[in-house]
Amino acid sequence: MAISISFLHSIILHALAISSTLSVLLTKTAAADILGQAVCPSFSCGHLQDIKHPFRLRGDPPGCGVQEYELVCSDNQAIIRINTGRYFVTNISYSDSIFWVVDASLDNSSCPIPERNQHPYVYGLQPANSILLYPDSGLWAAFVSCSRMIKDNAIYNHIACRSTNSSFVYVLTTMLSYWVKNVEPSCGYLAMTPLGSWQLGATYDANYAYEDVVKFMRAGFAVRFPLYDIPWTYSTIINRCLNVSVRNFHEQMSSSSIQNQTLAIVGIDMHFLRCVNDYSYQTKLFWAAVVIVSAISIVKFILVFAVLSRLVLAPLSLLTFLAYKYWNTKIAIDAVEKFLQMQLALGPTRYAYTDITAITGHFREKLGQGGYGSVYKGVLPGDFHVAIKVLVSSMSDGEEFISEVSSIGSIHHVNVVRLVGFCSEEMRRALVYEYMPHGSLEKYIFSSEKCFSWDKLNEIAVGIARGIDYLHRGCDMQILHFDIKPHNILLDSDFTPKIADFGLAKLYPRDNSFLPVSAARGTVGYIAPEMISRSFGTISSKSDVYSFGMLLLEMAGGRRNVDPHASRSQTYYPAWVYNQLSRQEEGEITEAVGIHKVERKLCIVALWCIQMKSHDRPTMSEVLDMLEARVEGLEIPPEPFFCGDEYAPAADSSQLPESTTFSE
Repeated sequence: MAISISFLHSIILHALAISSTLSVLLTKTAAADILGQAVCPSFSCGHLQDIKHPFRLRGDPPGCGVQEYELVCSDNQAIIRINTGRYFVTNISYSDSIFWVVDASLDNSSCPIPERNQHPYVYGLQPANSILLYPDSGLWAAFVSCSRMIKDNAIYNHIACRSTNSSFVYVLTTMLSYWVKNVEPSCGYLAMTPLGSWQLGATYDANYAYEDVVKFMRAGFAVRFPLYDIPWTYSTIINRCLNVSVRNFHEQMSSSSIQNQTLAIVGIDMHFLRCVNDYSYQTKLFWAAVVIVSAISIVKFILVFAVLSRLVLAPLSLLTFLAYKYWNTKIAIDAVEKFLQMQLALGPTRYAYTDITAITGHFREKLGQGGYGSVYKGVLPGDFHVAIKVLVSSMSDGEEFISEVSSIGSIHHVNVVRLVGFCSEEMRRALVYEYMPHGSLEKYIFSSEKCFSWDKLNEIAVGIARGIDYLHRGCDMQILHFDIKPHNILLDSDFTPKIADFGLAKLYPRDNSFLPVSAARGTVGYIAPEMISRSFGTISSKSDVYSFGMLLLEMAGGRRNVDPHASRSQTYYPAWVYNQLSRQEEGEITEAVGIHKVERKLCIVALWCIQMKSHDRPTMSEVLDMLEARVEGLEIPPEPFFCGDEYAPAADSSQLPESTTFSE
């Protein structure tokens, strides 16, 4: 590495030498050999005419004039900043290398003093081109404030108009080195300013009164600018920039930092061009330098590439080959990982609450809300959409959450919604389901417009029956849902029904047909009678059959079972439809009024399901057989005892909220 850097070092130095030679040749072959001619034109401001180097005007290109001599032309007055003060330039003498300035901060009052901390007198302030900016005067006025009156001291001239009973202001007119040493202990510095020049008769030993000092300040003082300054010519600019660039290169290369050495090698050309631009600002000299440096950079690049190719090309080829092999291997590993992730996705995953927040995009899109909490849409990696139910912790002691996870955590059936994952952190709980884009069945069957054909409605009914039958018979443990209703039937993108919301579900051994009374639960309008009273039978899987029957009637009628807006004879749909079917069966009417054959089949199956006694109802597998059979082969069931003509439930019974549940 050291050999390479040394080699590059020698190449760049040779390139710079070539650049210097070509640049000098270029400037010497210029039409008028205008090496002594300044690059920037002169300018004027008010009564000051033909202002030139070293002065510059604010807004001039960087290479024009010297920054410390920048003028601001305002209201036809040229203003220059000397250290911390602003001064009006009243005259410029190039032959004497002097310009006159007046303190711009002086007010028009009869008792002015310079601003505090204004220092036009500081020696040694050297800009980059080694120019000293200092007043051409040896006599100074220093203003001090004393805590007590100074008596019997001829140097301290009292300024009555600035003094108070507790503060006494004086002016001293003397040389800088003396007043600093001899100031009284009770006094503190306020300000100071030069007093004109020797041409006005000011001498070192003069002791002026305050009135004379004011006249000097208003007349201003002379400032000397460089006597031996050389105008910036083409050859001067080139030589200066070459020297600066080479010096900067050596400083960077002497550093132990590899970063600095790299920047020195890469940036030496730009450093040279930037320097030329600062002094010539895109004149023909600058563009000539661009062409020369570009040509040398190309040569340098070729030489560097030739040296480094042997050191870099072979390792680079080897690394490329290894990267290719690694990529092919990684593809195979990724395929295995993808397969394993798919296998893990078959079971519910436990998520942290921060993951739930990220998946839902900080709960941005809300799908719905109920007594259990809110449902939000989310996206898992791989663009897999999910619905996340965030449970309200105050609503339960976690029993519904446990029921949901334990009952459907391992179920995979086309008609049962899949639980993708869950979250449980202290009292924050959430359930992650596969997303059902068409929402619940409720909004379709109760719509004012017919959303499904009778065949599609029958297909949905069969799908729901298969899902319930799977819960009852297809798992190791018997799962009873206890809350079958339209709101809990979700539809995927193909309108395939899926049973959801297992918050009230219970798991029991399959050989146990009867459940304890403490398991009673459900929603008003769908809950089985035995869930209310043991006189109607024992709680079993037949309880889900009853709820499914009430759901079938609502699907068939396209309305809620209790409709307060219907005529009195049709207020309770199960009673009305049973009356229509029984009259047709007895021959009183040839055809049930307004009942389609699929509706007839759904209603007959539903009436079997809602028999008051649980032992009179079919099992879910028998219900599925009836739904898949032809309507002609179905018999009208016995009359539920509440379906007689004399039964007319109160209209306000339909106002019971669907979310009302009975539980242990």
